Amino acid sequence: MAVKDKGGKTGSGGGARLWFWRLVKIGAASAVFGLIALVVAVATVMGSLPSFNDLKSSPNGQMILVKAADGTEIMQLGPSFGEWLDIDNIPQVMKDAMVSVEDRRFAYHPGVDAIGIGRAIYTSATGGGRLRATSTITQQLARNIFLSNSRSYTRKIREGILALALEQKFSKDQILELYLNKVYFGGGAYGVDSASRKFFNHDATTLSLAEAAIIAGLVKAPSRYSPTADSEAAIGRAGVVLQVMQDVGTISPAQAADADLEGVKFAPEKGQNSVRYFTDWALPQLDTLIEGNDEPIVVWTTLDLNMQRAGTNAIQAYVPGGAQGALVALDRDGAVRAMVGGTDYVTSNYNRATSALRQPGSAWKLFVYMAALEAGYKPEDIVTDAPITIGGWTPRNSGGSYAGDISLRTAFAYSKNTVAARIGEDVGTSTIANMARRFGITTPITTLPSMVLGSSEVRVIDMVRAFAGVSSGGVAIAPYGITKVTTSKGDVLYQHEADLSQVLVPPYVTAGMTDLLQTAVNVGTGRAAQIGRPVAGKTGTTNSNKDGWFLGFSSGITTGVWMGRDDARPVGGLQGGTAPARAFAAFMKVAVAKRKVEPFDTELTLPEWQLEPDDEAYFGSPDDVIFIDENGNAVEPGEGPGASQPGGIPGDPQQPERLDENFIDRALGRDSAPQRPQARQAEPRPPVRRPPPGAQDERVASRLRDEDEGQ
Repeated sequence: MAVKDKGGKTGSGGGARLWFWRLVKIGAASAVFGLIALVVAVATVMGSLPSFNDLKSSPNGQMILVKAADGTEIMQLGPSFGEWLDIDNIPQVMKDAMVSVEDRRFAYHPGVDAIGIGRAIYTSATGGGRLRATSTITQQLARNIFLSNSRSYTRKIREGILALALEQKFSKDQILELYLNKVYFGGGAYGVDSASRKFFNHDATTLSLAEAAIIAGLVKAPSRYSPTADSEAAIGRAGVVLQVMQDVGTISPAQAADADLEGVKFAPEKGQNSVRYFTDWALPQLDTLIEGNDEPIVVWTTLDLNMQRAGTNAIQAYVPGGAQGALVALDRDGAVRAMVGGTDYVTSNYNRATSALRQPGSAWKLFVYMAALEAGYKPEDIVTDAPITIGGWTPRNSGGSYAGDISLRTAFAYSKNTVAARIGEDVGTSTIANMARRFGITTPITTLPSMVLGSSEVRVIDMVRAFAGVSSGGVAIAPYGITKVTTSKGDVLYQHEADLSQVLVPPYVTAGMTDLLQTAVNVGTGRAAQIGRPVAGKTGTTNSNKDGWFLGFSSGITTGVWMGRDDARPVGGLQGGTAPARAFAAFMKVAVAKRKVEPFDTELTLPEWQLEPDDEAYFGSPDDVIFIDENGNAVEPGEGPGASQPGGIPGDPQQPERLDENFIDRALGRDSAPQRPQARQAEPRPPVRRPPPGAQDERVASRLRDEDEGQ
C-alpha cells in the first residue's frame, strides 16, 4: 500500500518527480560545465592561432618524389598555388557557388552548423541512411590548415573547436578568402586561381558562372570530377551546383539556364605518358599507407620502366582502329611491373586496366576448369563436345561444329563452349563463382548457366591477379604498386611486406590448370602468344567481338591484355587469339628477356581420395578371383573345406568366398543390396571417361586446329 506524504500524494509518485528534478539539475549542471570547458578550450586555441597574414603566407600541401623500381625518378608532384586573390578580387559567382554547395548557412553559424548536424542525426535515426559528416567551410579550412584527413571522433572534436576559434578571431570574409585560396581542387591545384589556370588557362578574376560551378563542384571529390580526368563528370557535377545555387536563391532560373556548361573550353592537358596510368592508381593509396605526414616524401614503386615502355608500345601497335586497350603485368609476389590503361593518356586518362568493367568471354573458363579439377577431373579425362540445352539455354561453339569425344585438355585448348556448359552443370555454377571469388574477382558474379562463358563483368587487374594465383601454385596474389615510402631524409614511413601465406587451392589443381593453359598456347586458340619459351595462357572473346582478351604467364611474369571499344560496340576481326595475343607476345618477349627459361610444373600429385581404385579394379575376370576362408584369410583354389567342389556353393559357409564387389557389400553391411555380376566392365560416369588407347587427342586436334580461333 502506497504511503501518502503530508500533501496527500503517494510516496512513489513523489519519488519519481524527485528523481526527475535531480536528473534535470544534473543535466543542467553538466551542460554549464561543458559550456565553460568549451569556452575555455576555444579561447585557448584562439590565442594560439597564427595571424591572418601568417596564414596567407604559409602554403599547405607536400612535395612527393616518385621513383621506379630501379630508383629512376618518374615524376615530382606537389602543390601548385596561383596568385593570392583578396576577397574583393574573387568573382561573386565563385563565392556564391562555393557557399551554396559547401555551406549554405555560412553567414549565420558560429563555425559549426548545429542545424545541419541535427538534420543529419534525424535523417540517420529515421532510416534515411548512415550518419554523414556536415563540415562547414570553416571546419574544412581548419582541417586543411591544421589537421589531417583521418576519420576519427577525436579529429572531429578538434576540428569543431578550431572552427569556433577561427570564427572568433577572423571575419567571415577573411575565412572565405583563406578557404578559396587554399582549398584543393585536384590535379595539384590549390586555390581558385591555380584551378582556373589549370583547367581553363586563365586567371580566376574572369571566371564565368559555368566555370565557377565546375570549380565549386570539384571540392567534393577532386579526382572523380576533375575535368582532366572526366570532363563529362565535371560538367554533370557543375549542373548539380547550378541547381543548388538556384534553390538557395543566389542565381535566378534564367541565369542557370544561360550558363553554357557544354560550351566551356577546357585547357589542353600538358603532355603526359602512360606512366600516369600507374601513378594515378598507386599514389592515392598513400592515404591509407601513411598518416599525419605533411613533409616532403619519396615514394618507391614497383614500376619497371622498360616493361612499361614495352607495354605501351604493344598496346599502341596492336589495338584495332577506333578501339582501346589495357595491359597489366604482375611479378611473382603481386608487384605491378607495367600498367597501361589506354592507347594515349593525353587524350584519355581513364584507366581501363583498373576501372573498366568488361565481359571476359572464354578467359573466364579458367575458373570453370579449376572448379572441375578440384572436383576430380583430370586433363586426360574424356568429355563430350556435343549440343546441350540447360534450362532453356543452348550454347554453341565458335565455329558451329562439335568434336564429339575429346579430352578435357583438348576441350580447353580449343575453348569448347558445350564442354564448359557440361562442367558447369556437373560441378555447379555457384562452385565456379566461389572459385572466382577465391582468386580475387571482386565484381558481381551471376550464377546462371551462361556464366561459364564469361557473362559476368570483370576488371583487367582482377583477372591478371587470378592468373597470377595459378602461376604461383595456388597462393593468393595481391597486386601492389608501392614498395616503400621515406622522408626526404631517408626515414622509412612505410615498407611493403608481401603476404604469400594464403593457399587458395591444392597444388594439383594449379598443376592441372597450367597443363591446360600451356596446351592452349602450344596447339590451341592462343598460338599467337608463343614467345619461344614456355607460356601458359587463355584467350577470351565476347559476343560480336566486343572484347578481346589474352591472359597468361611465363618465367614469373603474369600479364593480361584487353582490347575493345569504350562504347562496347563490335570491333571487326577482334578475337582473343589475334591482336590481344600478339600484343601479349610482343610485351612478354621484352619483359622476360633477361629472366631464365622456366619449364612449368604440370605433374599432378593427386590427393588420396582421387587415388582410390576405380570400379574396374573390383570387377576383374572370373579367373582372377581371390578366395578367402571363414576367417578372411586368402586360400588357394582347391584348398580348405569343400575343395572337392571348385567354386563352392554360394552361401555355403564351408566354401571359400570370392573377394568381389558382393563380398564388399556384405562386409560393409549392405547385404540387402542387389547381387552384382561376378565380372563386368564399369559404365563410364558422364561427363568424364578415361581415354581409349591410341592417339585420339592428336586426331581430334588435327580437326580442330583451324576452328574456334576466337574463343
